[in-house]
Amino acid sequence: MSFTQGGNGYDGNRTRTVTSIPLSDVDAHQSATFGTLVRDATEQMSTLVRAEVELAKAEVTGEIKKGLQGSVYFILALTILLFSSFFFFFFLAELLDVWLYRWAAFLVVFLLMIAAVAAFALLGYLKVRKLRAPEKTIESLKEAKTLLPSGFGVGDEHTIDATVELGKPRT
Repeated sequence: MSFTQGGNGYDGNRTRTVTSIPLSDVDAHQSATFGTLVRDATEQMSTLVRAEVELAKAEVTGEIKKGLQGSVYFILALTILLFSSFFFFFFLAELLDVWLYRWAAFLVVFLLMIAAVAAFALLGYLKVRKLRAPEKTIESLKEAKTLLPSGFGVGDEHTIDATVELGKPRT
């Protein structure tokens, strides 16, 4: 028995297996009934849909992790900017009080912190800029669309084309 026929994704040893659609006849029954064929087709379509959902979930999860890593750099940049604002105001106070040596040290500290803010902001921007649409899922959905019968949901005005919707920002 294949894992697509009533299996739950576990083999006899209770280890997780990959559910897949067989490319050839698994059981090789010569006298398969119409009901058996319909059941097998239904199970295989169900497996295909589950695999598509898992692929989409894996891709989106990966992109969310990249986005979170990029946001850490933005948080670091804002934290350093917050601390540098204290030094800037302290610099202005010292500048008015003493004209040369003490304020120069505060100015150097302030400029170094601003350089750190710029570096972390650039790193965050570069990390977030790499985010992309789940291309594998979009391509897989295009391929799966060719497997469906021609009258099965095609032409329905309420059908959403995922390949178009995922690539565009929401308005």
